[in-house]
Amino acid sequence: MTPGPIPPVTREDVFPEPNLRFGRLPQYSRVGLAAVAFALRDAGMEQWKTKRFAGLVASTRAGCLATDIEYYNTVLPEGGGPPSPNLFSSTLPSCFLGEAAIQFGLTGPTLIVNDPAEDALSGVRMALESLSWGECGTMLAGHIDLPAGPAIPGIRPPWTGGLFMVLENGRDSIANGYGTIDLSGGGAVRHNGNRIAGLNELVRACLAFRRPS
Repeated sequence: MTPGPIPPVTREDVFPEPNLRFGRLPQYSRVGLAAVAFALRDAGMEQWKTKRFAGLVASTRAGCLATDIEYYNTVLPEGGGPPSPNLFSSTLPSCFLGEAAIQFGLTGPTLIVNDPAEDALSGVRMALESLSWGECGTMLAGHIDLPAGPAIPGIRPPWTGGLFMVLENGRDSIANGYGTIDLSGGGAVRHNGNRIAGLNELVRACLAFRRPS
């Protein structure tokens, strides 16, 4: 995640083969779907033949407000023109999660969490809770936000971009993973027992575990 703007995401950045659904998505949904795709690819779970019971949860501060405003602007010119159907189909912050579920055969719980906190870890917390309750054995958890434009006063996401990770419950070996992530009794996210202050710090800890210097 970065505090600044992010470049446009193209189909070629994410999928080597043509993908008609991706081409119709606005930037918010493209960023989210790309982050899910990269997480599954890294975990060796991108390819599938039968549907998997794996959930998706993401936190966000601004959600798809930029898409909503872009859609609304298609209705305004000349007293109201035909609205964009492609934009309309992405005017809920959870729409890209549905796209990801279709693309990758995921059938578990799927939700977006409004996250005003600076640490951007609400999605990870909810995924860990779902795993601990036995709702799902695998969860994709992360955060997504785009820079807020001047038309969205009062909402300034501290981090922008999309980031997901695959969390698995009760894995016997973490030799091919990035360590153990859990919740303390007070709700703090921990990596290998060490308290984590934010999403970027969690990513750095995971990468350091996987590729020690």
